[in-house]
Amino acid sequence: MQTRTLGTQGLEVSALGLGCMGMSQSFGPRPPREEMITFLRAAVDRGVTLFDTAEVYGPFHNEELVGEALQPVRGDVVIATKFGFALDEDGKQTGVTSRPDHIRAAVDGSLRRLRTEAIDLLYQHRVDPDVPIEEVAGTVKELIEAGKVHHFGMSEAGVDTIRRAHAVQPVTALQSEYSLFWREPEEAILPALGELGIGFVPFSPLGRGFLTGQVTAATEFGEGDIRASLPRFEGEALQANLALVDLITTVADGKKATAGQVALAWLLAQKPWITPIPGTRRLERLDENLAAADLDLTPEDVAELDSASASVPVQGDRYPEAMQRMIDR
Repeated sequence: MQTRTLGTQGLEVSALGLGCMGMSQSFGPRPPREEMITFLRAAVDRGVTLFDTAEVYGPFHNEELVGEALQPVRGDVVIATKFGFALDEDGKQTGVTSRPDHIRAAVDGSLRRLRTEAIDLLYQHRVDPDVPIEEVAGTVKELIEAGKVHHFGMSEAGVDTIRRAHAVQPVTALQSEYSLFWREPEEAILPALGELGIGFVPFSPLGRGFLTGQVTAATEFGEGDIRASLPRFEGEALQANLALVDLITTVADGKKATAGQVALAWLLAQKPWITPIPGTRRLERLDENLAAADLDLTPEDVAELDSASASVPVQGDRYPEAMQRMIDR
């Protein structure tokens, strides 16, 4: 597996990471724990070094799973986790919070569940409008100085917020959605990251499975599948958006690749400091995704994909309204 460096802070990771959320929530029934432990270790054997989790995934289950699976190879991998959501006694999200005392408690909990002495990359999961970002960055800076955290990251943050945080504690990476299905980061985010020397970790780089070609107009999302509530996957919006997959598939056929591989290779071709984290829990899908790192797209291929994306305006918001309001822009 090729490696990349996220920004200028020296964090080296595999060209493709692994998003672990779906092993605990959002995409149907939770798979057997031992099966996922075996799967995570197989990913390490294939050269994956960046594993993405969060305290809220499950909640808590995902960090525990990742911690157990990666403990035997802890020195060979980079674990990224996140703080930033308030949870009640039953683990239900009650909003965002980045108060310093919450951050410290969240980190201590994550360290315990991940079975590690330090978190490689700690993201603020969502910006808290009630806590100045300078205070958040300062708290993470203290945790870095204490040896509990190595790198600071942000998720779904806007340019102004990133700049203010970066001035207090250098930000190693930003995590936000980016794909041929959602190109908003190109407008302001990517130029700012390049200027500041911050890496970019796109989540949902395959549009939550949409860009693999496995989703059709007839697809019915089962119980516990978040896509059933996402506007992009509903009725007429889904039907309209499928035109993009058809165009990507045309390029993929010419490369003797899958649509998903082409979509990931397109992301890798954008910047050398971009590391996507497609999520999967199936070994055959993991192998398919990782092969994208070896797929060379010509400038003509990239131009054709850009044109295809521009010709199909995406219908529907990324999230339901309540979740959409949590995005800092």
